[in-house]
Amino acid sequence: MPREKREWSHVGWDGPGLEVAPTPGGPAKPTIYRGPYLLRLQGWTLEDYLRLAPENAFVEFVRGEVLMASLVTAMHQDVVLFLSALLRAWLQHNQQGMRVLTGPATVQILPDVVREPDVFVLPPEAEAVLDQVPLPVVPRLVIEVTSPSTRTVDLVEKPLDDAQAGVPEYWVVDMQEQAVVQHLLEQGTRYTARRVARGWVASRVLPGFRVKVEWLFPRPALRVQAALQAMEKSSA
Repeated sequence: MPREKREWSHVGWDGPGLEVAPTPGGPAKPTIYRGPYLLRLQGWTLEDYLRLAPENAFVEFVRGEVLMASLVTAMHQDVVLFLSALLRAWLQHNQQGMRVLTGPATVQILPDVVREPDVFVLPPEAEAVLDQVPLPVVPRLVIEVTSPSTRTVDLVEKPLDDAQAGVPEYWVVDMQEQAVVQHLLEQGTRYTARRVARGWVASRVLPGFRVKVEWLFPRPALRVQAALQAMEKSSA
């Protein structure tokens, strides 16, 4: 595949849409993507991805494809920030040694799959490899918050890869359906999943950590300290 098709200079922004500049032998005019989109750029190697992917953008690598999604909404980011702050505060008092990260931090869950989860919890042994990119460690918990452009990937594709990698617990905060889908690794490399539209979602890998679905939609309804107090009261 010609090098021109893999250079990031061939992708630029044009108003409300994404403009992909023409490549040799391709259309004469740039293509404008308006509204939600998920670009799948084929013909990449892992080495190309690690060398060329920008640090300030969500870009994932999956079996020779680079995935680039449209920008997220403020509501999406509110949920990500709330859950990451809640996890950090809870872990500080209950599971010291674990670390919470958010995308665009990258984690290589399989030899040919590098993801940038919205929120993920690393085990204590990850401390020894925090200087590596991508992180060569399997998260204990992964949480993805859906957008219109990534909902199918979050609900269908990522559970298959995360289960194969041995991620013991995987949540999807489904913004469109206002529910949380909890995936638990039971045996082998397959998840069992349950969709929770009301009430508590309790983590199995982090005993005592739980989130009430109603807190998340349409935006987080509680401050972190109030959520911690409610969580503690519910488990008493």
